[in-house]
Amino acid sequence: MATWLITGANRGIGLEMVRQLAAKGERVIATARDPGAATELRSIAAQILPLDVASPASVEALGVAIQGLPIDILVNNAGVSSTSKTLATIDAAEMARVMAINAMGPILTTKAAIDSLRAGSRKVVVHITSQLGSIANNSGGSTYAYRASKAALNQFNRSLSNELAPEGFTCVAIHPGWVKTDMGGPSAHLTPEQSVRSMLGAIATLGVDRSGAFLNYDGQPLPW
Repeated sequence: MATWLITGANRGIGLEMVRQLAAKGERVIATARDPGAATELRSIAAQILPLDVASPASVEALGVAIQGLPIDILVNNAGVSSTSKTLATIDAAEMARVMAINAMGPILTTKAAIDSLRAGSRKVVVHITSQLGSIANNSGGSTYAYRASKAALNQFNRSLSNELAPEGFTCVAIHPGWVKTDMGGPSAHLTPEQSVRSMLGAIATLGVDRSGAFLNYDGQPLPW
């Protein structure tokens, strides 16, 4: 039985990941900005901790809360979309918020959890990214803040994987696919169940040789 720490677990992909892991008998520590309002999450998660990844103080408090607890796998899932689609509509406040949540939040959460991860047996860090963070595949523009934040997250992951390689860590960025969630919308190709099932299968096979990779939900590599 592995111990997982999953951020942004109150809905969508995070909630479904908690559901599937709990069904497998895994130990899950889930986070939500407001655990008291996370009614569905409370019905399936054994332990819920408060976390707002945009708040450095909240991230540090999480580190204190899990101090001394070995964690095998961290899934940095919390994230937001952006509404500015064109140069004319770019807003500085929105850009700062999206970068803080999607890029800075995961790396600071990893920093807060690093001692617990070092004490775990698997030493796996998974960042839920997006194929929209691929520079090579950006042929349509738009969604400036979201694309840039996920590209930054991919770069953060690559640096993290290099730094932690001597300790046997595996750090990857995984695109969950286009998923029918509040963010993905009803026209998306995958249900949360399908996306999470595939990602968990890919995570189960990860080894240090894949560390630093940018992967699709099925485990296949994506272009940078």
